[in-house]
Amino acid sequence: MGAGLVLLVLLAASVVLPARDPLLNICMDAKHHKSKPGPEGKLHDQCSPWKDYACCTANTSSEAHKDQSNLYNFNWNHCGVMPPKCKRHFIQDTCLYECSPNLGPWIDQVDSTWRRERILHVPLCKEDCEEWWEDCRDSVTCKENWHKGWNWATGTNRCPWGSMCRPFSEVFPRPRDLCEKIWSNSYKYTSERRGSGRCIQMWFDPAQGNPNVVVAKYYAWKKRSSPAGMEDVAPESDQAVCALQWSVLVLLPLALVLIPEVAQGQWIPWVGVPLTVS
Repeated sequence: MGAGLVLLVLLAASVVLPARDPLLNICMDAKHHKSKPGPEGKLHDQCSPWKDYACCTANTSSEAHKDQSNLYNFNWNHCGVMPPKCKRHFIQDTCLYECSPNLGPWIDQVDSTWRRERILHVPLCKEDCEEWWEDCRDSVTCKENWHKGWNWATGTNRCPWGSMCRPFSEVFPRPRDLCEKIWSNSYKYTSERRGSGRCIQMWFDPAQGNPNVVVAKYYAWKKRSSPAGMEDVAPESDQAVCALQWSVLVLLPLALVLIPEVAQGQWIPWVGVPLTVS
């Protein structure tokens, strides 16, 4: 009787406890990311919304706010001083990239000397992209793609020889151009709005919870259900319908053999009724 009861407990636990999703609550394998997310106690200024569960350290969050930080030796002021209203969006972009544990569905392998993974086609909320573009439209830059093509002769990024500094509104005529082109398609412009559960927010109030948790769950489910990303379907009741875990398939036949060992009238606590064997 004892062996059968123990096995039934294990079987029930296998059904009730969900398997860990490899696309959720993870950090990228990149230059400054932690190996796994966790509480930081305190993160600097704009990175603070992620302090309870972050992929960045306090030092990384502090460096993210500097004009020319030690993170990548990247200088925002390559065409003169970037206005604060524009710069705050680039700081927030850096905080999201370095600190968020909710970018798993968009992590992609990359062959690089300084990182093994990057993000690709993260669906950015409409407001986040359009406000970024609006606040930066009068700022000045010399390049469309900031990931590559800089002059690094001095150890920091400078405009390539022959390039001209122009307003963002000329380099990036539309919000879509800014969000998708500036970091080699790390982001994807969408018509989805904040709070929809279908787009990643760079900006959110941590007192209201992190809205990107639900978004990551949805796209992780969608990626499992339709790897090609072609089917626009929603999980029943917004919950992923998972296949039976391997442990259930292993334990079930043995449980069926040992169930008769459980005495008639024994109370099975997780069922809530006496089990009788005819």
